[in-house]
Amino acid sequence: MSHAGIASRRKAEELIAQGRVCVNGVRIKDMGVKVSSGDVVEVDGKKVNLEEKKVYIMLNKPVGYISSAKDQFGRKTVLDLVKDVKERIYPVGRLDYDTSGLILLTNDGEFAYVLTHPSSEIDKVYSVVVKGAVSKDKIKAFKKGIKIDNYITSPAKLRIINITDNTSTVEITIHEGKNRQVRKMCKAIGHPVLKLKRIAIGPLKLGDLEEGKWRHLTEQEVKALKNYAKPV
Repeated sequence: MSHAGIASRRKAEELIAQGRVCVNGVRIKDMGVKVSSGDVVEVDGKKVNLEEKKVYIMLNKPVGYISSAKDQFGRKTVLDLVKDVKERIYPVGRLDYDTSGLILLTNDGEFAYVLTHPSSEIDKVYSVVVKGAVSKDKIKAFKKGIKIDNYITSPAKLRIINITDNTSTVEITIHEGKNRQVRKMCKAIGHPVLKLKRIAIGPLKLGDLEEGKWRHLTEQEVKALKNYAKPV
């Protein structure tokens, strides 16, 4: 199902466990069932067709969009920004509603699985404007790990870009993907986030892509991302 662009591998396993998948008319709940080209696979009663063309897209997400295919509250999603794409794609990982910047979309479930798996340890780089003047000792705090939500974060990087009387612009690099992690880390060191933008994922940089715009990744970029990730 991941190869067919239905969902990531992790989500596909959830669909199977929920009894929503049938093979040749038989509902399955075992993960190890193998299928061949002649088998009919259905999810929620709809036939799964393999999509031969894989699509890899980078989007500069604006604030005010959620990183989901649908939203129960009717909010705008990242898919609203890529309506010209005919293939059934979905976001790789997430960016918060109030965070902008680089997000990937694809119909390649294996690609999405590798990039979002914790053991891949793919660096995500953020440009962050925080309240107050950040001192150099906060750099050491990020390197050691910071306690948030009853756990210690993995070592991260903080680089000071610019400091004014009331704000600081910093660059933060993490490889974890906990919920609102960067915001919580900055708050923990006494510098609440005022503006947050993701500017890189592994070797892939947002560059000068305009906000709200998207483009296809090159073959070299896709290969670089796959090679960058540690084995899952």
